[in-house]
Amino acid sequence: MTVPSISVILPVYNGAEDVAKSIQTVLTQTFSDFELIVIDDGSKDNSSEVLGEINDPRLRLYRQENIGLAATLNRGIGLARGRYIARQDQDDLSMPTRFAEQFEYMEAHPDCALLGTRAEIWVGDKRSDRNHDHPTVNAALRFELLFNNPFVHSSVMLRKDALDAVGGYSTDKTRQPPEDYELWSRLARGYEVANLSERLLAYREVPASMSRTGPNPFVEKLVLLCAENLAHCVGDGVPTRDMKDIAALTHGALHLLSPSPNLKRMAAIISQAGLRCSRQDDPACDVVDRAKQRNNSLSHQYFMYRHNAGFIRSVVRFLRQVKRKIYH
Repeated sequence: MTVPSISVILPVYNGAEDVAKSIQTVLTQTFSDFELIVIDDGSKDNSSEVLGEINDPRLRLYRQENIGLAATLNRGIGLARGRYIARQDQDDLSMPTRFAEQFEYMEAHPDCALLGTRAEIWVGDKRSDRNHDHPTVNAALRFELLFNNPFVHSSVMLRKDALDAVGGYSTDKTRQPPEDYELWSRLARGYEVANLSERLLAYREVPASMSRTGPNPFVEKLVLLCAENLAHCVGDGVPTRDMKDIAALTHGALHLLSPSPNLKRMAAIISQAGLRCSRQDDPACDVVDRAKQRNNSLSHQYFMYRHNAGFIRSVVRFLRQVKRKIYH
């Protein structure tokens, strides 16, 4: 049996309405040397029937009891025979040349383990005027990964040996979701990462999605991962209180802020991280400027926090005074 160059992993959970369209955009790629691994993760709708009607020799279909997205993706990686892993979500649409362009880039850049693309944002079946236009080069992406996720999960192509080396997606519930940001953070510490500048994916905003349904558990995990990334970048083993405060302000988690955040120390950490991520031999590298912008944004968030905290204290004092007048 011929081993394909790319293994496409497409997990499905209650995706009957959209998954056929998504799969069609995979099967009609201009690059054809791939296998498509579709795993129905215990869907309760008629996804199974929809998937059973698709007939293509490159399709490998599996059904299982529900185990969640991260574990399903790891199963797909274990089943994959290709040296590259391409992701596709059940409700997103790949442009026809996506695999061809990503394959060409990965072949030409053996140090790159993670390659995404920019993406159009669609609302259902219609284009919006919004896009995910993330940075494209390694230095900028490494810096942005310190704070948030600059990759569209459904657009990425990954080097399988690098995935195996870092252990794949975490299934530790204290660290995910977001399972993609957690994995990208670990990959970027040992490998180069990139985004193609072309928008080769339609990211569809729909009511139901395998990775986006249910309560939003992201914020506290984002704060944890952001603080860990900063610590790793500047050489500290464990995040300091200032790093946790940077992460809390970045993600609007004011309940996680320390009683007295120190803006000067936080700004110094971000500046140091910018220097660590920058490429001094690349005149086009904009990471130092990104660090300045990040510090400006952090200052604004900090002073808004101080203003709001002062306002709340004033309201509390006023209510206490009113209470005294009523009861005395």
